[in-house]
Amino acid sequence: MNDLCADIGYKSINHYGEQLCGDHVDVIEQNETSTVIVLADGLGSGVKASILSTLTSKIISTMVSEGLSLEECVSTIAATLPVCSVRGVAYSTFTIIHILNNDTAKLIQYDNPKAILLRDGKSMDYQTVEMNIGGKKIFKSDIKLKENDILIAMSDGCPHAGMGNAYNFGWKVEDIAEFMETVSIAGYTAKTLSTMLVDECNKLYGGKPADDATACVVRIRKRVPMNLLFGPPANRDDCDRMMSLFFSKEGKHIICGGTTSTIAANYLHKPLKATLSFERSDVPPIAEIEGVDLVTEGVITVNKVLTYAKDYLEDNESYSQWSLKRDGASLICRLLFEEATDINFYVGRAINPAHQNPDLPINFSIKMNLVKELSECLRKMGKRVKVSYF
Repeated sequence: MNDLCADIGYKSINHYGEQLCGDHVDVIEQNETSTVIVLADGLGSGVKASILSTLTSKIISTMVSEGLSLEECVSTIAATLPVCSVRGVAYSTFTIIHILNNDTAKLIQYDNPKAILLRDGKSMDYQTVEMNIGGKKIFKSDIKLKENDILIAMSDGCPHAGMGNAYNFGWKVEDIAEFMETVSIAGYTAKTLSTMLVDECNKLYGGKPADDATACVVRIRKRVPMNLLFGPPANRDDCDRMMSLFFSKEGKHIICGGTTSTIAANYLHKPLKATLSFERSDVPPIAEIEGVDLVTEGVITVNKVLTYAKDYLEDNESYSQWSLKRDGASLICRLLFEEATDINFYVGRAINPAHQNPDLPINFSIKMNLVKELSECLRKMGKRVKVSYF
């Protein structure tokens, strides 16, 4: 078992005027050593394309999760999907990326633009083997991966961007690879890289995409643990045990909550230094404790983090806010969303008397729900999350 992990992110834009996207991405984590990603592109756009791409990715992902080989899955899909009698092309194309042990990628591509492999900031060619399954031409590749390698799969809406406008024949795959080379070395997450690529496609379309466009990025990186302490324990006698477990864990340490940070400061025998400068009006100021990477207010700050997390999983439109600002919520987002791969929550069940004021919209159940929802969001981002209650 190595210390690598696969950071996976994707983003889509719809054909202009359509409410549904004709592309669909499924990510299936079979276990800690096997992850399957399916990017399917339905013919045309709108409802029919959305149904076809969703059906294709769901069939493949379900068969893989049941233990069938990729070849059997492809054979079934190839035999199942009809070919359009008018256009002479398949009703849905697809790219399958099977990540094994986070250091090997099995790639199967059918009629989608060729996936891009970036290594050390440069586009690399890789060997492909042509197969004929059910009368359809399929390309298969086995790629040995290294730390910081980046795989980029896309639907044909990406290379079609700018056709007849910025480019006579669209934004070629070679041009996309060159664009991604320049941003790949900055250390951005897979989600951010896919967002940058699709946003550039949207610009080339003039904000009115003539096709659905989807980019799915896989970035191989080292595992990075992170620890977050939120709230004091229900039993005061558990304070030392909670703090001992929290500070003994490898990785950075984040503390959320005024009472919690006071307990931590006493445990460490270090002063708690509050800052009174508001970076923004809707997030309380941060504080400092020597030996702690970040100290913030509790419920209001974590609620803001949850809002950003939900947006991150959808359109990622708030990225420009939390990626640059210095308030507590933005700093937590950068640590959890971009830096961490394994996150340990230490959650105290003590009821804060200040939250029992009927005029305040905060209570114990809201605090517990915040932890539950944020944990679910982080898991959807591909993070390993463990929650311990005290």
